[in-house]
Amino acid sequence: MTTQTNIQEMAATRDGFGVGIVEAAQNNPLIYALCADLTESMRLEKFEKLFPERFVQTGVAEQNMIGVAAGLALAGKIPFAASFAVFSPGRSWDQIRVSVAYSNLNVKIVGGHAGLDTGPDGATHQALEDIAMMKVLPNMIVIEPCDAQQAREATLALASYQGPAYLRLSRPKYPVLTHNGEFKIGKAETLLEGNDLTLISSGSSVHDCLEAAAILRKRGVKVKLINMHTIKPIDKKAIIKVANQTKNIITVEDHQINGGLGSSVAQVIAQELNRSIDPEVKFAMIGVSNFFGESGSKVELKKKYKIDSQSIVSQVISLFR
Repeated sequence: MTTQTNIQEMAATRDGFGVGIVEAAQNNPLIYALCADLTESMRLEKFEKLFPERFVQTGVAEQNMIGVAAGLALAGKIPFAASFAVFSPGRSWDQIRVSVAYSNLNVKIVGGHAGLDTGPDGATHQALEDIAMMKVLPNMIVIEPCDAQQAREATLALASYQGPAYLRLSRPKYPVLTHNGEFKIGKAETLLEGNDLTLISSGSSVHDCLEAAAILRKRGVKVKLINMHTIKPIDKKAIIKVANQTKNIITVEDHQINGGLGSSVAQVIAQELNRSIDPEVKFAMIGVSNFFGESGSKVELKKKYKIDSQSIVSQVISLFR
């Protein structure tokens, strides 16, 4: 048994994945890593160095990478197939659907550099649709960790999980908020307690929500913050509980509103309204609203597309009017 490699206080979720997959491979010889010519960007360089016989470099061929991963899974291996999210699942969705999800194979698809967080790379490289693409697939689970520590734990959890999975990662470094041992697939995490309103978020948007919550507290609004790291299967019990506790819910995500985290929460609320959820609950969604991104810093882009902390504050104030 190996010990955990330290996670820096400021790190990207891709960094946590790189640590986690090495740790998983040290404990399990069935773990394989595949990459489509983005080894360093997906933080797989250490894995390649330590386990060259279990590393597969497919080159710029994402569809082929998924096919190879499916073959490894059929041979009893546990493959993690990693690329930028715009390329996989973006270019390889058919192979993921038929060869992985339909066949219910034990393949983990890792999509990096997701969302407006990708910044200067521009619209072609800012995956804002990948959660929608993956959560619609039967058998597929979808996870978006909020920090590097949670990305490490999610990677370890997926190494033990039997079945297809999608792990969404981002490039920028953010403060580490979570602690070892807290992550469980399908179990939401409460980061802040409050009784006026609930923010439900995932990925880097959790950090924007924390900033917004601090501003709102100074204005007398006490915010409960839920880190919904597992988007599928979503934690219905947590949603029902906070809806009845605070009566006000806003979802925040670095993704299209259509098909993302917000739509999953909205579905639960709609299904449970007048049954398990108070009919007076108010609900709103913050996310990219039917636009492609563009080049710019993550700060500039989040502000323009109104998913930054100040935009969250404005939406909360609007909800309370």
